[in-house]
Amino acid sequence: MVVKHLPPAIKQLLTLRNPQPLASPPLSALNSAFTRTFQDAKAKKAETGWLVLSTCSLLTTNRPATLGHLYRFVTRSDPADSQSRIGDVSLAVNRAALMREAAIKSTVFVGVPRVILSLAAMHEALDEDVKASLRTDSHRTPTIDNVEATMARGQALWNSIYTPHADKLYSKLGGYHPDFIAFIITAYGALLSPMPGQVKSFNDASSKDDWDQGNLSRAMGSVVGTACLRAEGGVGPQLTSHVFGLLKARDVEGLTDEDRWLSSDEGTEWVIRAVDVILDAASAGDQIQAKISRQ
Repeated sequence: MVVKHLPPAIKQLLTLRNPQPLASPPLSALNSAFTRTFQDAKAKKAETGWLVLSTCSLLTTNRPATLGHLYRFVTRSDPADSQSRIGDVSLAVNRAALMREAAIKSTVFVGVPRVILSLAAMHEALDEDVKASLRTDSHRTPTIDNVEATMARGQALWNSIYTPHADKLYSKLGGYHPDFIAFIITAYGALLSPMPGQVKSFNDASSKDDWDQGNLSRAMGSVVGTACLRAEGGVGPQLTSHVFGLLKARDVEGLTDEDRWLSSDEGTEWVIRAVDVILDAASAGDQIQAKISRQ
């Protein structure tokens, strides 16, 4: 028998225990935090890292509407004015692609459901010409020809982050479940590591024909992990591991100047502090809303 409707009792149960995403904070608080942290990032030439950490922080807090606000902030001289777009469409496409890539990498740390909600909200906020210029072909579909390269990228990233404890941790996690470590290495290779090709930064341009659209560097992958795990809370050992991973990104070949600074002691501290500013802004108004709800 085909089930077309939820039974009333089940439908009622699903309304309990806060099933909906959290509401967006006051835009004044959000825009203030965006402006303050972005200007600081701009002075440090770390705008790509800022966009990545902001995307991942907001996604992890499960406030999908904030991703639309962030997109408008980075593509408008006035986020409230749809006609004030900065530059031509290629600049907006690049920034949207970087946000989208940061979001999909977040799946490794916070899971599929929050990523779906945030990507959906962001997609709704995109300008139509930007939507039309984002790539629609998958670069991560597994095939016989690419699976070995994917696993090799995953193992290389694992070693880069966890050395000198990589082998010990590999065996430990594999001991929890024989498929667990294989899943992690696959996810590291398919999602968290950079795709083959050139990486992109905040002020680049992009188009639908751009094979490298949205591609984030090894250092940016560690910014993703650091931001997600800091925002998630309660996962201190994993946060520490990925902070080490960001610091170790300084040893990767072909670093950009931004990657080099972000993976320095000063840059890594800045990433953590910037995430905290975004998180505080995201939760602004929660206490007021909770008080209203109790009345």
